[in-house]
Amino acid sequence: MEGMGGMEGMSMPGTPVHAPTSAFSTGLPMSRDGSGTSWLPDAAPVYGAMPAAGPWILMFGEGIFPRVDQQGFPHGGPRGGEKWDAPDMIMGMAQRRWGTRGILHFSLMLSTDPLIDGGNGYPLLFQTGESWKGKPLVDRQHPHDLFSELSASYAFSFSQKTDLFIYLGYPGEPALGPVTFMHRPSGMFDPDAPIGHHWEDATHITFGVATLGIRLGRFRIEGSSFTGREPDENRYDFDPPRMDSWSGRFSFNPDPSLSFQVSTGHLLSPEALRPLENLQRTTASGSYVHWFGDRKYIAATGLWGENAIPGQAPSNAALWETTMKWNRLTPYMRWEWVQKSAGELNLDPALFGNGDLPFPIQALTGGIAYDLFPAGPLVVAGGAQLTWYHAPALDAVYGKNPLAIEAYLHLYPALMKTR
Repeated sequence: MEGMGGMEGMSMPGTPVHAPTSAFSTGLPMSRDGSGTSWLPDAAPVYGAMPAAGPWILMFGEGIFPRVDQQGFPHGGPRGGEKWDAPDMIMGMAQRRWGTRGILHFSLMLSTDPLIDGGNGYPLLFQTGESWKGKPLVDRQHPHDLFSELSASYAFSFSQKTDLFIYLGYPGEPALGPVTFMHRPSGMFDPDAPIGHHWEDATHITFGVATLGIRLGRFRIEGSSFTGREPDENRYDFDPPRMDSWSGRFSFNPDPSLSFQVSTGHLLSPEALRPLENLQRTTASGSYVHWFGDRKYIAATGLWGENAIPGQAPSNAALWETTMKWNRLTPYMRWEWVQKSAGELNLDPALFGNGDLPFPIQALTGGIAYDLFPAGPLVVAGGAQLTWYHAPALDAVYGKNPLAIEAYLHLYPALMKTR
């Protein structure tokens, strides 16, 4: 599980302390595990704490961003807003060998977003998806559910190169899309969700998932049955598991520094406010991690996603993000290009057409953070970022090239391994 590890760097990339294996193979390192069943490069950094527990491997971690967020800087803009909040994700896992070739694994992920941000989440220009009080959330990132993952898996290794696994989540993440933004090394230091989140990796909290997968050497094929509907407005309950949608994903790790995936999925009625609307989501992505020395690495991800709704023109999203960890200093950037319709952005159809025509939107974020001091098993960092938005066709609504600025603390687990 990316985002977890222990206190000291003691091993080579891809070989964590105490050499715990992947949750899905006795022949792969734990550093390959991303969110759900997705793959990272073997060289991915691992953050967290690993207490001893007999035959069990326990790991814990979190990412918390206490911050002030000004969208539409400096005056809020027509659709901007300002908020003090603290997006977070708290994670835990337990796994053990089951016999000589099997692995039993449990994951728990919690978020206090609904407590801190409330039901309408936090301001984020051009963001869309889900609803609050029966109205679509627009220019806001929805809060994550209190229970964001509760999953179990069992894997059996026929050999060092061949594994079969089953994964069950309620909630969980189907085999669709890249590693979720807060779990990939290239994105974990950015407090914001991508504005293309609902084109790329929004199914990471799905109430009802069953995935079956097989690995053959450097390749893996997975298939999922899952609930297509996004989580409802009650962020504290467990939504009904409908298991009415499907997805498939092909992953390929050619060497320890690289990981690629392509996936597609049919989502039945994902949005509660548009219950008759289904969509086909297709994604492709590549991730890269390279180490320069102890506590020095660069991580990058490029990805593309498409939502195809019957009777409408397909809409696309693309993203490139890079993070460099250089001892205590962490500069990062994210570029996005997303097509969103007037209907998606809740714009006046009299001015912007019938709601189906996609408008291109760009967002460029640059940020930097610095590790201030350790706090037990955590590191406390301080940082700031600036986002520049570009959507010329929507200047009448958003203003020309609106900006967003944030200042934050970042509480995250110490690095478990470096090189």
